[in-house]
Amino acid sequence: MLRVDLYSGEEAFRTDRTEVLRRSWQFVGHTAMAPNPGDYIAEDVGGAPVVVVRNAEGALAAFHNVCRHRAGALVADGAGHCGEAFTCRYHGWRYSLDGRLRNAVDFGAAPGFDPREFGLFPARVETWRGLVFVNLDLDAAPLSESFAPLTDLAPFPDFPLTERRSHRLACNWKTYVENYLEGYHLPMVHPEFDADVVVADYQVDIEGEVIFQWAPARDASVYAGTWAWLWPNLAINTYRHGSMIERMTAVGPEETRLDYFYFFDPARAAELAQMFEASDRVTAQDKQVCEEVQRNLSAGIYRGGVLSPKHERGVAWFQARIADAHGEPAPAKLATISA
Repeated sequence: MLRVDLYSGEEAFRTDRTEVLRRSWQFVGHTAMAPNPGDYIAEDVGGAPVVVVRNAEGALAAFHNVCRHRAGALVADGAGHCGEAFTCRYHGWRYSLDGRLRNAVDFGAAPGFDPREFGLFPARVETWRGLVFVNLDLDAAPLSESFAPLTDLAPFPDFPLTERRSHRLACNWKTYVENYLEGYHLPMVHPEFDADVVVADYQVDIEGEVIFQWAPARDASVYAGTWAWLWPNLAINTYRHGSMIERMTAVGPEETRLDYFYFFDPARAAELAQMFEASDRVTAQDKQVCEEVQRNLSAGIYRGGVLSPKHERGVAWFQARIADAHGEPAPAKLATISA
């Protein structure tokens, strides 16, 4: 079973960041957010500030958003424009968009100081269908290997980035991921789902590092579709008239931020409004149950249960990967793995 104390506490949170989140491909945005030279996207990746910039040649480059002088930030978080160079917001050191130190502003003569040794720390950056990913592990396998199971996914995204929304949950990020990876809770937590899909026929399939969930759609369904989750914290949800990216960000030992990126047909305003309404309702329901679970995990009473072979194979797969990252023994077989 996965140890209960891995769902709280600074030590487990630190290991999640260093051994899971900083060693995997992390979604930071869409290419449409940085279309021109000098445009950037700055995000937190496993607690490390990272910036992706479009250079003068039109290519994307990624670096730690950290000046080599005294750790000032190069740019503010979010999307923006930095011009032809990064300028540290603390002391004004300037860096070319290829990461080289261009000017240690008013630094003075310093024997032995070689600007060539103080370029920005690089990160890996790759894209998939317009989605931008970074990886702090410079030796990581290509993004395409992780996304191979998604090659047959319905065209995505067909539509522009329509809206972004964020939600805060008082729970560990793994608590939320495990909730996402099973449909066992749908009849109790989301009973209205049965109006959109045949919950009794809900299926979970695992292929490589992707877990697929789907159920047959009912007529006039708004929320029905295919839900694809990519290790360790990203969901790509495809629906009848669009798609939604869901990033599950670990903010603290017992705090998670959900960032939703909606790609929908703007001509279908009615369906879009219904989609937002349904999404907000489902998120509120998941927030309540995940926060209740986190409270009980942190109380020190729960000692572990078992997972359903029928419904929770995705949870078991996830727990096995987390256990490995923490140097824990492999969890027992499905029927005896603890949640």
